[in-house]
Amino acid sequence: MTTTVDASEIAKFEAMAAEWWDPHGKFKPLHMMNPVRLDYITSQIAAEFDRDLTGAQPFAGLRIMDIGCGGGLLSEPMARLGADVVGVDAAERNIPVAQTHAAQSGLQIDYRHTTAEAMAEAGERFDVVLNMEVVEHVADPLAYLTACRQLLKPGGLHICSTINRNPKSFAVAIVGAEYVMRWLPKGTHEWAKFITPDELYELMRQAGLEPVDRKGFVFNPISWAWSVSDRDLSVNYVTAALNPV
Repeated sequence: MTTTVDASEIAKFEAMAAEWWDPHGKFKPLHMMNPVRLDYITSQIAAEFDRDLTGAQPFAGLRIMDIGCGGGLLSEPMARLGADVVGVDAAERNIPVAQTHAAQSGLQIDYRHTTAEAMAEAGERFDVVLNMEVVEHVADPLAYLTACRQLLKPGGLHICSTINRNPKSFAVAIVGAEYVMRWLPKGTHEWAKFITPDELYELMRQAGLEPVDRKGFVFNPISWAWSVSDRDLSVNYVTAALNPV
């Protein structure tokens, strides 16, 4: 079985596993960004599967996979919305952290230490695959995205976020986040692995996915808050794609 796991990348996140649920720890940027990520994810799922987000459990009956689930920052909200959630991470130390927090929160989530490729080979299929801030850490983005597509049922939804590759993203995501603000340990990201929106769209098409939307996640240093942008994809951005029927 082939794998796109990059062992050096996994080691970085293994070292930070205990801090997933600390909003002031090494994952502070994700905690800050999580509300806009969730707004985008829930709106895309609701639109694609005709769900009413004002209902008690609008995602009931949907099987959702959260690849690179970490401590469960996205898996838990999906479970609260009624989805059958499988959280997968190649960093083994993340899984007990996620399992413990879910149990403390009274949530039933199937967390597994495995890879997208192994899940696809085992014949697992999902209505939605969440692939957030992972593709810039894998060894072979095309092979990885192909596995993500294989994990989707026909008509399934793939949501993928990552970081653009340009001088601004180097200044903001690496110099700013790792050296100035010290939100992340130095070396968390490698600028050369960042992927432009056009490159990601092309990779998804090669993987058999049909891109349908992309938006930017923009941080405002004055309001100290994130927002979704139709135009500004210069640093953080998110895409939606479908697995053709």
